[in-house]
Amino acid sequence: AGTEASGTGNMKFMLNGGLTIGTLDGANVEMAEEMGDENIFIFGMTVDDVEVVQAKGYNAYDYYNNCPELKQVIDMIKDGFFTPGNENEFKDVVDLLLGNDRFLTLADYKSYIAAQDEVSATYNNTSKWAEMAIHNIASSGKFSSDRTIAEYAREIWGIEPDYKKLPHPHEEGSKETSPE
Repeated sequence: AGTEASGTGNMKFMLNGGLTIGTLDGANVEMAEEMGDENIFIFGMTVDDVEVVQAKGYNAYDYYNNCPELKQVIDMIKDGFFTPGNENEFKDVVDLLLGNDRFLTLADYKSYIAAQDEVSATYNNTSKWAEMAIHNIASSGKFSSDRTIAEYAREIWGIEPDYKKLPHPHEEGSKETSPE
């Protein structure tokens, strides 16, 4: 939570009816505000939770050692179960997760598994899944490029957008230039 990671990718999924499972950060916060919390699968810590964990001092091994399922998953990756013949393929990933993970990934593991179980149950309820997809599409208007560009123009570039319609380049009165 509190780390922008999903950006416009999740908004594109939303526009096309894709359902999002993600942490409460960046675009997911805005999307949930538009579609309603009941139409997105949010897991993990809040910004306040993250601050508490960081103040205590995050130790990935606390989560690794206290969750047998998580320990098994990490050990399978570390031991090359998924990459026979290339056991060290994901060594850097394991080292990062256990040693220097600024995203506190292991702290969100149990919450992620619970959210994924909810995704699976919802997927099996086709009418609920379709309803959520429709809510996603119907709520995505705020994320149009027209609105975003106008907002950037005003708030970042300090200019007012101009909505005058330009003439078609082949219509009379347009200033058409020909290549020389």
